[in-house]
Amino acid sequence: MTLTDRILMGPGPCNPYPESVRALGRPMLGHLDPEFIALLDETNARLRTVFGTTNALTFPVSATGSAGMEAAIVNFVGPGDTVVVGVNGVFGGRMVDVVGRTGADAIAVDHEWGQPVDVERMLAAHPNPAMYAMVHAETSTGVQSDIATMGAAKGDALLLADCVTSLGGIDLRVDEWNIDIAYSGTQKCLGVAPGLAPLTVSDRAIERMLPKPQSWYLDLNMIAAYVTESGARAYHHTAPISMIMSLHAGLGAVLDEGLQAVRMRHQAAGDAVKTGMKQLGFELFAAEGYRLAPLSSVFIPEGRLGYQSEAQVRSRLLAEYGIEIGGGLGPVAGKVWRIGTMGHSARLRNVTTLLAALAAIID
Repeated sequence: MTLTDRILMGPGPCNPYPESVRALGRPMLGHLDPEFIALLDETNARLRTVFGTTNALTFPVSATGSAGMEAAIVNFVGPGDTVVVGVNGVFGGRMVDVVGRTGADAIAVDHEWGQPVDVERMLAAHPNPAMYAMVHAETSTGVQSDIATMGAAKGDALLLADCVTSLGGIDLRVDEWNIDIAYSGTQKCLGVAPGLAPLTVSDRAIERMLPKPQSWYLDLNMIAAYVTESGARAYHHTAPISMIMSLHAGLGAVLDEGLQAVRMRHQAAGDAVKTGMKQLGFELFAAEGYRLAPLSSVFIPEGRLGYQSEAQVRSRLLAEYGIEIGGGLGPVAGKVWRIGTMGHSARLRNVTTLLAALAAIID
């Protein structure tokens, strides 16, 4: 089956770094082979650097970002617990759903789409929750919320952060910001194919881990005996060997370039998208001052596309130019585009190509 080489500028996946693609072809090893264990340990160390943490329990969950979300919730809360969740887009809403499935009481603090999470409203929602949960970089709206302020004010509660679209692309300091649990995905700013969910858990959160969570596959009590460096490695499930090799290489590419340089490249590409789209007659959707660099949300003014629908324009971009961008979700479906500049896709040459292609299609 012939597949087309696309320029991936939607909300994810991005184009992976060449290093991470090449690593998928490395020789297969067993999941208990000493060479693979050494590579896993180095991968976890690289993840700590990118997360900004010294947490011992930092590793890639063997599934996509949504499994990271589940692992970050089901291991820490259950019946009798209260979790306050900031909802300013799709993924905050998904956290509410997962919390509810554990039997815990989920208090959703709803916000207008396009606005950041209001920390004061989160704190006022309950006097003593077991956990606060919020999305650092909301993929459905292109909005960044202030995790640091939430971490400083959370009191005795655990703080859970969805960092799927922020890890590796914007400033993130898990330890300094008092984040107890954070998860991400490989297919965004880390520049690796979808398939793993980097997760980090503080010692404070480990002390509150449930002894027997509702998920066997995502039970961190058992997984920790395999992924942490202390003692013999206890088999839990067969690790996705090739994907971890790929993540190891992708993280190597990021750290070789320099984490700050990578973030600056994401910022420059995101700024160029926003400037160029405004010049083409579009409007920015996310609140000013809270706009993500790796993901630009663009409102489509009525009549700007002429006789074409927004879906037709996206289809033409894909068919005629091989460029993928994303449509809106939920209440902004058909009204907003989501344009990603993440990972290897975060290049000014891609932005220039996209803007020229859009201009040719709509003008």
